[in-house]
Amino acid sequence: MKHLTIILVIILGCTGVGLSQKYGYVNTNYILEQVPEYAEAQEEINTISKEWQEEISLRKITIEEKTEAFKAEEILLPEETKKSKLAELDLLKKQVRALQKQRFGVEGDLFKKREELIQPIQEKIFKAIKSIAKDGNYSFVFDKANSSNILYAESKYDISNRVLKKMGYSSSK
Repeated sequence: MKHLTIILVIILGCTGVGLSQKYGYVNTNYILEQVPEYAEAQEEINTISKEWQEEISLRKITIEEKTEAFKAEEILLPEETKKSKLAELDLLKKQVRALQKQRFGVEGDLFKKREELIQPIQEKIFKAIKSIAKDGNYSFVFDKANSSNILYAESKYDISNRVLKKMGYSSSK
């Protein structure tokens, strides 16, 4: 019975209200691929990420070298010196973990940099979508990018190129 009710709601919605509403969709991945600033931002993010990863890798190599050196001389060292060197190694490991978190954590430097570079582009896209939706009396504009729930969409309802045009870009389609 529950399924029948849901089907009836869908049918009634499509025949009544659904006909008076205008729908469209965009593919934000496609739009972003057409925006040169996005490619530049991604390149900058990748460069920074690579630099930070190299910095962390170098620190890890240093820790490994110090650990190997400690193991080689461990039996010759007095107990107090062993404790001191182990504490130093632990501190270095904690510093590397802290640096990883600072650079690549949820609210880390990479997240902030991505937000700084990508968010203005996303806002520009949203502004263009909103403008087209208002001008064209669209009730809904869906995003077909990534893992959307749109299983099929007729290409005549794709307003991605109109969004690009509104933003001042030409499309490659």
